[in-house]
Amino acid sequence: MFSTGNKKKRVVLGFTLVVAALVVFISISSQRRCSAEGKGSDYESIELFTDVMAIVKKSYVEEVDTKKLIYGAINGMLASLDPHSSFMPPETYKEMKIDTKGAFGGLGIEITIKDGILTVISPIEDTPAFKAGIKSGDQILKIDDKFTKDLNINDAVKRMRGQKGTTVVLTIMRDGLDKPKDYSLVRDIIQIKSVRSRMLDNGYGYVRVAQFQEKTDEDLNKALKALHDENKSTLSGLVLDLRNDPGGLLDQAVRVADHFIEEGLIVYTEGREKDSKMQFSAKKGGKEPNYPIVVLINSGSASASEIVAGALQDHKRAIVMGTQSFGKGSVQTIIPLSDDSGLRLTTARYFTPKGRSIQAKGITPDIIVERLELPKEVEKKDMLHLREKDLENHFEGEDKNAPKDVKKEDKKEDKKEEKKDKPASTKLEDNLKNDYQVMRALDLLKGWEILKKMGDSK
Repeated sequence: MFSTGNKKKRVVLGFTLVVAALVVFISISSQRRCSAEGKGSDYESIELFTDVMAIVKKSYVEEVDTKKLIYGAINGMLASLDPHSSFMPPETYKEMKIDTKGAFGGLGIEITIKDGILTVISPIEDTPAFKAGIKSGDQILKIDDKFTKDLNINDAVKRMRGQKGTTVVLTIMRDGLDKPKDYSLVRDIIQIKSVRSRMLDNGYGYVRVAQFQEKTDEDLNKALKALHDENKSTLSGLVLDLRNDPGGLLDQAVRVADHFIEEGLIVYTEGREKDSKMQFSAKKGGKEPNYPIVVLINSGSASASEIVAGALQDHKRAIVMGTQSFGKGSVQTIIPLSDDSGLRLTTARYFTPKGRSIQAKGITPDIIVERLELPKEVEKKDMLHLREKDLENHFEGEDKNAPKDVKKEDKKEDKKEEKKDKPASTKLEDNLKNDYQVMRALDLLKGWEILKKMGDSK
């Protein structure tokens, strides 16, 4: 038997050990809480999501497919980020991969969401939408009598796609119309010709880039060679038309700019991930002669077309003419997922060589030239003029090492051109001499040549 004194000693010792253990436990728990402090809200949110899904699965009036719930949740999550991040179910992801190759079925419209309304960024030329008169900034209120309010882009595209020869009716509202107007469009196989070209005048060439696709650089090579062959010597000047070009592949934009820039940075990107921080510079050799260039842009010029215009402007390789561009200065990465679906996620901002961010700002032309076709009474009105900065959840750009004069120019851009641009028809058979902006560009090139000759004669 143990004595009372020994029992007391044992109790005290045991109590001391328990207190010590509790101190260690509390210390460890405190450290864990501190390390997980930033993650606590994430765990709570995930728990909330699973609770809601369980309630819906159990109590909703009809049985709901789990995948449908998950897809809907992902769509909602990405829609809350910015207008360009989206989830693509397997069928949509497959169509997207076809689109970049330049052939798909549908109407030929580049769309976005503004204030919950499906809105046209730009019709693609020589497509049913373009021929019917659909314009940049048009609001698509209905597709075949079904309202598009709060419809996501993927579902809208799915409704407009279909077999060649079938009809779809778009109910359109635009500034200047008293009431919505119905457009009956016949679906077709949209075969986009990325690059078109022709001679404007003796020595002066014209190249139109409609969209940046897998073969744009290859097609541009052929177009420039054809112009040189037709001219039988080096061009005296070139009009590079990027109006209503909604963009496309980043690498193709870099290659197009590389034709005209001798050396130095073309564009760089910055994001949170290491892989999203990239620089693209001009390569040596294979350049076009140093003839004058005028780049035409308007409110339908977005993304990749803004990269090209911004690079040529920063390197003083071209004069940019036209009206303020769209202002999409973000990079979307396509991420394949396990069930053959895909994720289009904004992962970076891109910057021009001088550190200008185009995001929600756009490219400001060196010379602002409106389209002459706009009636004066319409010009005076407050036109619906869609740009990146108008989109819900858009994020702002950042200027990196931009010169003071560039920053001031960016701040003033909102006071400049605020009028709507009509889509420019650039079919080879069209008479470009009726296109006021093209003719102004040609006049500038000719004046450039005259001044050069005057300088050489001194």
